[in-house]
Amino acid sequence: MPDQLTQRTRLSPLGDRTTISLSQCKLVVLKGSQRGRELVVSSDVIRVGKAEENDLVLTEDTVSRFHFEIIRDARGYLVRDLQSTNGTFLDGAEIREAYIRAGSVITAGTVQIKFQPFQERIEILPTEAESLGELIGRSTRMREIFGLLERIGPTEATVVIGGETGTGKDLVARTLHSLSKRKDGPFIVVDCGAVAQSLIESELFGHEKGAFTGASVTRQGAFELANGGTIFLDELGELSLDLQPKLLRVLEQREIRRVGGNRTIKVDIRVIAATKKDLRSEVAKGKFREDLFFRLSVVQVYLPALRERKEDIPALAQEFLKRTTPDGPLPEIPPETMDQLMAHDWPGNVRELRNVLERSFYLSHGGPLRFLNMPGVTGAGAVPQPAAATTDEFDARLSYRENKERQAEEFEKRYLKWLMQRADNNISRAAREADMDRKYLHKLLKKHNILT
Repeated sequence: MPDQLTQRTRLSPLGDRTTISLSQCKLVVLKGSQRGRELVVSSDVIRVGKAEENDLVLTEDTVSRFHFEIIRDARGYLVRDLQSTNGTFLDGAEIREAYIRAGSVITAGTVQIKFQPFQERIEILPTEAESLGELIGRSTRMREIFGLLERIGPTEATVVIGGETGTGKDLVARTLHSLSKRKDGPFIVVDCGAVAQSLIESELFGHEKGAFTGASVTRQGAFELANGGTIFLDELGELSLDLQPKLLRVLEQREIRRVGGNRTIKVDIRVIAATKKDLRSEVAKGKFREDLFFRLSVVQVYLPALRERKEDIPALAQEFLKRTTPDGPLPEIPPETMDQLMAHDWPGNVRELRNVLERSFYLSHGGPLRFLNMPGVTGAGAVPQPAAATTDEFDARLSYRENKERQAEEFEKRYLKWLMQRADNNISRAAREADMDRKYLHKLLKKHNILT
């Protein structure tokens, strides 16, 4: 078994030379009409056959339309015959599936192909640019990340994005998609933390009509919808242990089976995942499968918290205000206000900064941004805060849990009204701003009769 840790990478700390090691393989045709042809592949699944859809297309009559495939998993590379007419042979022995060694020869009909895996070690240098896609950053940390994204974006490498809530993991995923050969394909987002556990399997894999109570029609899942493009699994660390083996099979075989279905469906996807949890720690606790962790973490990107890159705050502030006023002059940020921005620790990271600036802009009525709604900031323009709860708000006839649930209901309703007003009653926009699954938001709005 290869040492998987040598095949994975994480962006090095600031000041270190940043390198990544990408696992790739080379197929060399030794015998056949295309003798001497070489194909270098970095994807997780490589298909060989006569059909044009294959990665390596062979024109010989002795080769089936889809003859065999090579799959990279936690143990290495696995070659699997795809029920070909003339069979698949590995170093002279006919196989259905077997792990390949470096230098092995695969025979398909009259064609012989040599398999050679290798590691490409790439040094990542900070870019000169201070933005990439929707990402903004002048700091060396962010420019290193831009350099990494530019190198791995065009590849098929699976990526796990780590970082605290609000650091911009979704923007990194969208940037990777836009840099890839799949940019014209779909980009499908699944928030594993916002979908009810009873529905997550159907959300990912789809279901057949009658598969369970309420399944009145056949429904495609996210993996099917992402075919030909990218699927982004947000908050992957929230995925239950019983679903993790099913996800692992999809990643290794690139095929899914709908809930209640019998047939398998091939999918051509790139997988990008994000989590605020430390997956290594979750593996040690037994809450996340080690084989799934290694399978996903081909490349790891860790986004720093905003408090770790405060030199980016002025550029971020200007960008957010520019988006708030696309057709008008930018509002002034006085030096004392910028000092407040730089002094704050931003526990909500970039998302909190954006919200504070937008709220302050709407309250400034076109004047300078002076009174920001942050801890310790007061003044005539500050946003009034809810008064502290008093004992009159609680019902002595109810238990602690019942009082708590009632308060939670009230908060939920007030938050949803505020969110929808802020998003001009656009559910999709509101879901994005709240970092919430659109269907779950729709369900909450219906529950509180806030649907417009």
